[in-house]
Amino acid sequence: MTTHFITAEINLQETPIKLQQEIESQLEKEGEPLRWAVTSVDKDKQTATVEAIVTQKN
Repeated sequence: MTTHFITAEINLQETPIKLQQEIESQLEKEGEPLRWAVTSVDKDKQTATVEAIVTQKN
């Protein structure tokens, strides 16, 4: 098992619950998220930048 640091750009959602679900869905495509954080928001593009640590099976 290996860990990776990734960043993702996520479209902002209507509610915080939907945003969390979208973030987790996108991160699961890369592996199992250990932790993640929204590090910036671009109001003009309506996106959030997320940084995460995920694990991947070898």
